Amino acid sequence: MPSRFGSTDGAAQKSRTVQRRESKPWRAWYSTARWQKLSLKVRVAANFTCVRCHRLAIGKGQSIADHKIPHRGDAALFWDEGNLQCLCKACHDGAKQREESAGLHG
Repeated sequence: MPSRFGSTDGAAQKSRTVQRRESKPWRAWYSTARWQKLSLKVRVAANFTCVRCHRLAIGKGQSIADHKIPHRGDAALFWDEGNLQCLCKACHDGAKQREESAGLHG
């Protein structure tokens, strides 16, 4: 009898992540120590304050080093500190993603 608790959700999410990494190898850059250091540097410089809503975004996963111009696999844009800004998770996952999907950036 299949589980009613959605035990395959984790496996499905992991599979999706693997597929995304295979189709866009640059996604692995986000897992590097180099990215973690650069991301932290940008967020610290901004005092963990979102440049859009000006909220303080302290706590694990609450602030994000966001690419102002989407890099789409361009290493120069990806690693360019001047192309990064601090956003709170809500602004990054909401308005910024909608704008990028609509083609309003880059």
